[in-house]
Amino acid sequence: MASHLVNHMNNLSTNASPHEMLSVVVPCYNEEAVIRQTHGRLIRVLENAGLSFEIIYVNDGSRDRTLAILHDLQTADNRVRVVSFSRNFGHQLAITAGIDCATGDAVVLIDSDLQDPPELIPSMVKLWREGNHVVYGVRESRVGESHFKLATAQAFYRLINQISDVPIPLDTGDFRLMDRRVVEVLKKMPERDRFVRGMVSWVGFKQAPLSYARAERAAGESKYPLRKMLLFAMDGVVSFSIVPLRISTLFGFLAVTLAMVGILYALVLRLFTGIWAPGWTLLFISTFFLGGMTLGCLGIIGEYVGRIYRELKRRPLYVIDEMRGFDSSPADDSAPRKRELEAVAKP
Repeated sequence: MASHLVNHMNNLSTNASPHEMLSVVVPCYNEEAVIRQTHGRLIRVLENAGLSFEIIYVNDGSRDRTLAILHDLQTADNRVRVVSFSRNFGHQLAITAGIDCATGDAVVLIDSDLQDPPELIPSMVKLWREGNHVVYGVRESRVGESHFKLATAQAFYRLINQISDVPIPLDTGDFRLMDRRVVEVLKKMPERDRFVRGMVSWVGFKQAPLSYARAERAAGESKYPLRKMLLFAMDGVVSFSIVPLRISTLFGFLAVTLAMVGILYALVLRLFTGIWAPGWTLLFISTFFLGGMTLGCLGIIGEYVGRIYRELKRRPLYVIDEMRGFDSSPADDSAPRKRELEAVAKP
């Protein structure tokens, strides 16, 4: 598989244009076990393809030696850029920071764990040159992941595609190439609870899939335990659909309908039999039913209200502690998305 990808990559290299610049964004969180291997494969792929490129590593508050290794990589190669957060802000915001700092004509997003093969980047570039503004990876298979994770991931993508305001491709992640036009639109989207793959779908333009087999993690451990997966799924649903609010409204109509049926039943029983409807058990059940449904609906509404609250605070999406390998400092007017880079950054 790997040799086939490398051969295909070499075949594409003859079409490279020296005037095109490619930015590769790599979010990192506690990846000391794999980051050198990731860098080696990226450099080999990009150089063999004859591409002009920069690699932007975004350190998302790592607690291991990831940042020190990134310093070494940047010192050895001026095509490497390093952005380091003041703390852990999360994978989606690390991607966002890389997009904000990218200067290329096209931007590739790829995780540092090598589950998404860098050898596909030249194929993405080829599809981009053919006129596509977004080329996104579609996972045909996912080696090394549990049946539970596979089943829940498939269910989530099919659910969100059914209820989303815009169609989101099935079985995709953040591994993709985006044209500069798409990147500029994304930089104008300042929402806090980000679901980048959905945002890219919302932007539109011409988008093309590229199927591949997702590999096992090269080293280290997953940074997405069940809790983070659930929160990420909730962000995706709430950010791209108001169907949960409509469901809560339907629950309200259902409760009113059931109450009306109960009232009519009690009146008919009283008028035609002369007895009141017995109902301590029914009253007990209905009270708990309505109370639970009310709290559930309030929780759904609260998710949306909480997101409104976070948006209204207008805090920066992230805080940068350090940037290396960039020509401009965060204080320059030319620095990307200046409002996010207002935090003090070391040279």
